[in-house]
Amino acid sequence: MAKKNPLPGKGGDRYLPFEHRSGERSVVFFTRDLSERGLLKIYDKVGAALCGRVAIKLHTGEAEGPNIIPRPWVRELIETRLPDATIIETNTYYEGSRYTTEEHRKTLEINGWTFCPVDITDADGVAELPVRGGKWFDVMHVGKSMLNYDSLLVLTHFKGHIMGGFGGSNKNIGIGCADGRIGKKEIHTAEGSDNMWGIAEEELMERMTESTKATVDYFAPHVCFINTMRNMSVSCDCEGAEAEPVVTPDVGIVASLDILAADAACVDLVYALPNFGGKALTERIETRHGLRQLSYMKELGMGNDRYTLIDLDHDGAVVTAEEVVRDIAPVWTPDRYNTFWGRNKRRLS
Repeated sequence: MAKKNPLPGKGGDRYLPFEHRSGERSVVFFTRDLSERGLLKIYDKVGAALCGRVAIKLHTGEAEGPNIIPRPWVRELIETRLPDATIIETNTYYEGSRYTTEEHRKTLEINGWTFCPVDITDADGVAELPVRGGKWFDVMHVGKSMLNYDSLLVLTHFKGHIMGGFGGSNKNIGIGCADGRIGKKEIHTAEGSDNMWGIAEEELMERMTESTKATVDYFAPHVCFINTMRNMSVSCDCEGAEAEPVVTPDVGIVASLDILAADAACVDLVYALPNFGGKALTERIETRHGLRQLSYMKELGMGNDRYTLIDLDHDGAVVTAEEVVRDIAPVWTPDRYNTFWGRNKRRLS
């Protein structure tokens, strides 16, 4: 339900360095270990927030998309830490391989998401969640069955996005939990307009963030956020096999109980990459005014853009983003999971 005539903020194309921010700090954990082991290690720092029926929101991807989180990582996490968890998804607003529930189920099988339950939460209708303090919405429409869960693990592939600039935890929930026919339309399309993707830049970031807030408020405090910084194309996983080639080097995995701190840390790590290693992704973020995601989360009281970064690979040392990425070469190198998926995707099911 949209409100009447609000005005979007500004500045989504301007990066605010860490030293120019104000306010309290949250804790953000980091590991360079991009593997099943690394995911388990960082999950153990935030997973105590979860209880009861656990939903895992991740982007399962269009058919044969090359950059999604490796299935072996997620399978290991579920088998060893969350044996009763369910992956949750929603159908898409655009027509593609996840537009209908039937098509979506086929795509899940193609992509190897067959080792645990997957709940397409809008398959049987929608529910309304209040948006507290929003200027665009009073309520957001989400998949109805999402409300059957007690806690939420937001497991995100951090990357670029064709309209959002970047896709972190905020995009994963804001777009990914909104249902495919009503909620996503409210975010992307102005009321009465025939332009399906007519809302962009700061207004899009704000609408998406208000959608996120509705879901985070529903699950809080039983929600945590993990962002994997691997295969960071400027394209979202919704572009599947048509995604732009990856050029940004892999960085590691970030986790926090604070959604803003988690996304802000990932953005900072990309901006800090030496020798212009983050150039493609920062250009995508700025040209889409994607940094408004961060400033609007702060305005809505969703978390802190200042944080203490804990290096799990060095006995919990406190580090800066610049220190973390200092020795990363400005070239992306495919890892063993890229090769594994290309040879063995059918066997994963």
